[in-house]
Amino acid sequence: MICPVCGHENLQGVDECENCGSDLRTSDIPAPSNFFERWLVNQPLSALNAARPLTVTPDTGLADAVSLLQAEDGTCLVVEQDGQVRGILTERDLLLRAPQPALDGTRVGELMTSDPVVLRPDDSIAVAIHKMAVGGFRHVPLVEDGRATAVVSAGDVFRYILDVID
Repeated sequence: MICPVCGHENLQGVDECENCGSDLRTSDIPAPSNFFERWLVNQPLSALNAARPLTVTPDTGLADAVSLLQAEDGTCLVVEQDGQVRGILTERDLLLRAPQPALDGTRVGELMTSDPVVLRPDDSIAVAIHKMAVGGFRHVPLVEDGRATAVVSAGDVFRYILDVID
């Protein structure tokens, strides 16, 4: 991502320019051109009242992680260590990467998506939609002070929009 302030080429997905420190979180989002787009840009993710995250550590056994997802009817686990988000483990990760035939001996840290894209509760719904579409994922942890406070799913976003439109 090219910084619009200094022109420095940054890695895709970084929040601040590595050269000048400018905020890059919304620099790649097109300007809204109609009422609905303006509404999406102005609606914070906190309005979704997203679910609190289910959390595990990278050392959690995969069988225990699956049991937690089943017990809580969850779709993803936020992986935290030392008070910081380190990864995310989704149903898709389990289906596509879990070893067969047994889960014994495998740890969450072996299958999780490391260093996931995270957003803040005050980021807009438009930012979440953009990040999900560009990154090809359906879950984004919301983070405050390094800790996950919620997980927003694509389904959460669509349900919220449909409720408001209805």
